[in-house]
Amino acid sequence: QVQLVESGGGLVQPGGSLRLSCAAAGSIYSINAMAWYRQAPGKQRELVATITSGGSTKYADSVKGRFTISRDNAKNTVYLQMNSLKPEDTAVYYCLLDVITVVAGAPGYEYDYWGQGTQVTVSS
Repeated sequence: QVQLVESGGGLVQPGGSLRLSCAAAGSIYSINAMAWYRQAPGKQRELVATITSGGSTKYADSVKGRFTISRDNAKNTVYLQMNSLKPEDTAVYYCLLDVITVVAGAPGYEYDYWGQGTQVTVSS
């Protein structure tokens, strides 16, 4: 079993910053790609940023230059630093981790795990 715990959401004024964290724990052998998604009210969930196991990153055009995704492999944690926040960034943010589990001490099955979501509200 693998558990993901997200933190760092909240209410911030336009132009402000927040840092989201998503920590994984449990039967983890390794984690491949990590990603952040978001879902605003009445809209589909959209990809915000991804980071590979090698550290390569990609961003949605709407957040380029404002958001930074990073990871700490020793802590099985992915971060999303969000700067210059805008009202249109308001959404529930979810992390997604591509996890290789441990089975009998060896690499086992590969699963995608979602975090529980954290609310980010940008408003004055």
